[in-house]
Amino acid sequence: MKRNLLWTLAAVLLLTAVGCKKDGEKFHVEGCITEARDTMLYLEHLTLNDGVRKIDSVKLDAEGHFSLKGDRPGNPEFYRLRIGRQVVNLSIDSTETVRVTASLPHMSLGYKVEGSGNCDTIRLLTLKLDTLGQAIRRAAADRSLTIPEREEKMQALIHDYKTDIKLRYIQNRYERASSYYAMFQTVDGQMVFNPVSDPSDVTWFAALANLWEMHYPGSPRTLNLASIAMDGKKKTHRRVLEIDMNDEKVHESGIIDMGFPDKTGTERRLSDLKDYVVLLDFTAYSMQGSQERTLALRELYNKYHARGLEIYQVSLDPDEHYWKTVSEHLPWVCVWNREGLANDIVAIYNLQALPTWFLVARGSNLSGRMELMGDIEEEFQKLL
Repeated sequence: MKRNLLWTLAAVLLLTAVGCKKDGEKFHVEGCITEARDTMLYLEHLTLNDGVRKIDSVKLDAEGHFSLKGDRPGNPEFYRLRIGRQVVNLSIDSTETVRVTASLPHMSLGYKVEGSGNCDTIRLLTLKLDTLGQAIRRAAADRSLTIPEREEKMQALIHDYKTDIKLRYIQNRYERASSYYAMFQTVDGQMVFNPVSDPSDVTWFAALANLWEMHYPGSPRTLNLASIAMDGKKKTHRRVLEIDMNDEKVHESGIIDMGFPDKTGTERRLSDLKDYVVLLDFTAYSMQGSQERTLALRELYNKYHARGLEIYQVSLDPDEHYWKTVSEHLPWVCVWNREGLANDIVAIYNLQALPTWFLVARGSNLSGRMELMGDIEEEFQKLL
């Protein structure tokens, strides 16, 4: 009898453990939707390849309280709460619990969300996109302007919106689900960020693809970003974009330009060296072996500077004083990136390790990524 009791207890504990594990693999969306009595509330998965899939649903009562759940995704995924045509967009990447409150008449734009920073950023992006849509429709209906003037005004609105979104919500946050969401926003059925014909937008898709590959390697959405970026580069003839880090405007150029302060605090831009063949070097003087590498660069510089070689060396050292001390007597352009590995340039140039260096041909045309010091000298000879 005692043995049977032990087996029974063991079975109960096992079932409890299995039940806890299964529940632990769920995410939860709960909250309250008022003024929605007797309506059906759906939790839907916005899949990448299979469209919209229903995950869970509930019929709301007079108070509007709800609790829905779904299987934990393996990487950030996108979902929505829906009543009729009113929707609340969400992102989920773990077993988190997200709380949403709203009233049905204003559910899509007037909701509040707790428990997820990404979801709250998506809420802000939704509001900003609605404001953009209203401004575009007003411009399209403005008969005091000619058709070309209306088109120019609408394009200016979109340009300003994209610049704001890139710099305030995406820059240095490439790996976040809210950044992915921002890059796929649409107005009147058209994507705001155009990966087909706008090389600037292609650059930002590529930056997201690089960071998603680091954080979520091989996931469907990572592969989707990489595919979009690759296709975009082909359709824009592989033009590379400058992201002007100072005036926060995007310009087209043969390189991804950058500007950082030198030892005197003067901004030095890579594009200012367009008359040289440039060795673009990302490094950190505090790294082991840096002194020996600096001596090798000195030999290269002394040998080829008179023939047109310049070095633009970007330090990612965390200590500004240390950088200034080490670089004080170096003859080439030495600049300091105070944001270190968090800077956009690191993501856009896809720096996986330090040091990493590139050759830039005359006219500011990126020639290629180098692996060995010997490779640099051999490739430099071809560019003279």
